[in-house]
Amino acid sequence: MTPGNNGASTPEDDDPFGYLYADGQANGAQPPSSSGYGYPNAVGRVRAVGERQYGQQQTQPYGQQPSYGQHGAPPQQQAAYGRPNAHYAAPETLPGGASTTRQQSVSGGGGGGRGRGPNTKGLLIGAVAVVAAVVIGIAVAMANGNTDDDKGGGDQAASTPTASASASPSESSTSEASETELPTIEAKALRLDGGATTSSDVEGAQAGGGVYVGNLNNVGASVTWTVNGIPEDGAYTLFAHYSTPGEDQSMTVTVNGKVFGTKMPLKNYAQAPQGDFVKGWTTTYVWPALTKGTNTISLSCQDGDKCNVLLDQLWLKKGQVTK
Repeated sequence: MTPGNNGASTPEDDDPFGYLYADGQANGAQPPSSSGYGYPNAVGRVRAVGERQYGQQQTQPYGQQPSYGQHGAPPQQQAAYGRPNAHYAAPETLPGGASTTRQQSVSGGGGGGRGRGPNTKGLLIGAVAVVAAVVIGIAVAMANGNTDDDKGGGDQAASTPTASASASPSESSTSEASETELPTIEAKALRLDGGATTSSDVEGAQAGGGVYVGNLNNVGASVTWTVNGIPEDGAYTLFAHYSTPGEDQSMTVTVNGKVFGTKMPLKNYAQAPQGDFVKGWTTTYVWPALTKGTNTISLSCQDGDKCNVLLDQLWLKKGQVTK
């Protein structure tokens, strides 16, 4: 076979623009066509038309601009009915793609194959347990705090002098003493010694029949009260109802045979004028210590005492009180 001029010698020598030059035209170069470059029988650069592969983008012909839709967006290429879209390749169509078989959810319960949701009951129980633990912890902390406060309060109260230890008894002592009723005695029930006598001439005595003890303004005169039913050892208050006008008076107190350190103050608290016993009735008290059971209490006129008084009643109250 005789070789002829088939255009350029090799594919890389093909010049797509050879038809623009004189030597190219002399060699028969033509404007480009779909069959190849400008030389006759030149090696074609166009790929043989075959079946399009899914998932590959289609190229536009050389020199042709793609048309765009509204707002400058490229038009969507529509696939023929029943054929896959060239722009989309489903995973199952690719080598090693995912299986198209739907995985059934594994569930231990019924409901037509539906999977069960989270165990909300278990979560609720757990939340309730946490809240209960927190509440119990707070309660314990508060209980411990109250206990500490109580201890602190007791220490403070112990370090602070109480009203009962002071010269003036507290009202709490008064209310406490009033709960325990102790004996009361009138003039006619007292044992009289040293010339003391009973009378009812002066009005104002609270004893039954207005009876009182007089003639006490003599050394050795006395009244004695034997008291039964003292509930316990401790401090008590001995009250006396009496009358004294003019000057203040005082008498000696003896408890269970021992002279009490403080005399019975028989002052003219009523501010009665001298000699007016009717206006001089009033009350006084001392705080002796008594023992449980029976005690003996005496009021007597001793040397240095002033005993110009009328006496009609004696009574006791528990504790150191004022009324």
